[in-house]
Amino acid sequence: MAIKYVPYFPNTLEGQAILDNFVRTKRVLRYRDNDQVIERVQRGMPLYEMELKEQIGQNPNNLVIRGECVSACAYLRDKGIFVDLIYVDPPFASGADYAKKVYIRRNPKVAAAIAQAESELDIEELRAFEEKMYGDVWDKERYLNWMYENLMAMKSIMSDEASIYVHLDWHIVHYVKILMDEIFGEENFINDVTWKRQTSSGFKGKNAMGKNHDNILVYGKSDEFLYNTQYLPYSDEYIEQRFSHVEVIDSKERRFKDAFLGTATTQATIEQLKKENKIYYTASGGMRLKVYLDETEGIPLDDIWTDVNAVNSQAEERVDYATQKPEALLERIIKASSNEGMLVADFFGGSGVTAAVSNKLGRNFIHCDIGINSIQTVRDRLLADKAEFDVLEVKDGVSLYRNPVQTMDKLKHLIKGLCFLDSLSDFWAGGIIHSQHGMMPVYLPNLMDSSTRLLDKPQMNNIIDKLPYLPDDVRRVIVYYIDITDREEIEQFIKEKNTRSIIDIELRDLKQVLDEVVVEDEVEWELTETQDNLFKGWKVDLKSFHSDRVLRKIEEVNMKGQQQSIAKGKAFNPIEISDEGLETIEWVSLDCSTADKQAPWHSDAEVKIDRLGYVILNGKKTQDFWDATIKCDQKPLRMKIRNICGDETTYAL
Repeated sequence: MAIKYVPYFPNTLEGQAILDNFVRTKRVLRYRDNDQVIERVQRGMPLYEMELKEQIGQNPNNLVIRGECVSACAYLRDKGIFVDLIYVDPPFASGADYAKKVYIRRNPKVAAAIAQAESELDIEELRAFEEKMYGDVWDKERYLNWMYENLMAMKSIMSDEASIYVHLDWHIVHYVKILMDEIFGEENFINDVTWKRQTSSGFKGKNAMGKNHDNILVYGKSDEFLYNTQYLPYSDEYIEQRFSHVEVIDSKERRFKDAFLGTATTQATIEQLKKENKIYYTASGGMRLKVYLDETEGIPLDDIWTDVNAVNSQAEERVDYATQKPEALLERIIKASSNEGMLVADFFGGSGVTAAVSNKLGRNFIHCDIGINSIQTVRDRLLADKAEFDVLEVKDGVSLYRNPVQTMDKLKHLIKGLCFLDSLSDFWAGGIIHSQHGMMPVYLPNLMDSSTRLLDKPQMNNIIDKLPYLPDDVRRVIVYYIDITDREEIEQFIKEKNTRSIIDIELRDLKQVLDEVVVEDEVEWELTETQDNLFKGWKVDLKSFHSDRVLRKIEEVNMKGQQQSIAKGKAFNPIEISDEGLETIEWVSLDCSTADKQAPWHSDAEVKIDRLGYVILNGKKTQDFWDATIKCDQKPLRMKIRNICGDETTYAL
């Protein structure tokens, strides 16, 4: 349950054009009580406990937060932290969901099996090798409600000179533009940037032109927004057209344009220009002025960006993360709308490009994302860049089982006895057949819709209103919740409101279901102190590693591959994991500071095994293959291991 609610501030502006085809659920909640419509203004952004998971270096101004945008903004506002620039690349309401490819680490036999499996499985079935990061499956009304809430939250923690860049595409940008006019004010609109993603043409439909650009909406918090004019270098074509005389004049190949000296030029000025090597004499003896092109600022940047390619052409930046954007794109944005020492935030941080570029440009950063894959990716990326930051986690109950997408996929399998029933509407997740109570419909909050996570009176009233439409033989329903305003208050509300129905309502905490399915990975190791000519310190030798979750994923892949192979009349070679299972490890870290399992993590030594099997030692890439050991100068007190699906488990040594 939230500790308190932090008010949105300031409120939306009045007198702006607004969308009237959706209800702003977080601003005003309505429900009927004795035939009267009751309006209750939502208390604000829910503030949850924030747990410090890890400290890297000594810069607490840099934050990596696992949690939702609204919850993160509540924390920042409560702490009095305001940001100077926001860039967000939220879901586009495109109807797609995005995943990360899972690679089993170096083992020649397993690698060959994976290659064979990929050649035999249909392309759609290859998703079994992927880990979902987030879903972009929305209906328009729910998406706009969600965006409205997030934009309000982000505005509440922007400084007066801050600006916000919202990266979208054709699916929803026009609707969000009107939302941003309403929230930030039409007069604070700055630009609608068109970014051409690729140099080559995008997909061409049969009856339409290729869609090959994104839109980036830019707004200021006020008319005091900061902007540093950016310039593009002169192209050869531009120079040829603009300047009548261009020459290469020295070994550095500095280009210049020239012009006649004006008649009003004084002798003192001429002498000074001579000292600066900016005057030369033509063959005819005329005196000319050299203006070096590399000393001019170039062409001022406009809102059509065609010179920054999508990241698929920049292999050195790739971190195997869907929707990753190129660093050059963020470098332009960050330079344009912030200065060194300012704070840059990204609340849908994804691959961490905003945080990484901010760090390189001398800005502080906040990276926020709900997905565990995002947090792990940016943590490792920033460590390699020698950044210093704290890793925090919002304790809102949503992240208990990795991420909302994965939870929604698995949730119905986690509740014992839950099955799909044709007699129930889509409002219900299904039903449980009970020997005493008969068929019991089950309500589950949609973790992809933040408005359903808090069970309060309006939400409970909505559920009660659905009871009359249930089959006549239903006598009990089960309502799961993630967060609840006050359980006693809600139970009393049920007694008062549900007088017309004979159906009982049972409340259950969904977090208890999720807690019960957390299975830690099993590992065997040997810790020894070593002293020889090459190394003096402690060594952990991993003997075996077994992850039930990873093995189940592989089993699922093998079953699908076998079924398709039988249908095609082909032989199928299943993926096999060695008895030791060490090829299912992605990352190992040692902490020498404390044995307390609940204390923030401090990584004194770590190895990461990339998908090709090479070791990244303490953030530095090597050409060595992993030998199943990790070394540390001091005696380690605990160890953390991340499997290839992203689950992390801590062990006391």
